[in-house]
Amino acid sequence: MSKNLLFILTGLILGASAGFAYWYFIGCDTGTCAITSNWFSSTGYGLLMGGLLGGLVKDFVVGKNEESNP
Repeated sequence: MSKNLLFILTGLILGASAGFAYWYFIGCDTGTCAITSNWFSSTGYGLLMGGLLGGLVKDFVVGKNEESNP
């Protein structure tokens, strides 16, 4: 597995876990909240945000390594 993919997969897993934990511990009980009213939308949103954040971290870390090692 490549290092690039590892950053994104880690972000996806952490984001989905954080989204589910947010729904479980804080979520919206009334059902009026668009994202936090059910577990699958909260987990999906966390998955999306985690994947994006993992991609940004990957670009930052791999970009710094490529600049220092030409």
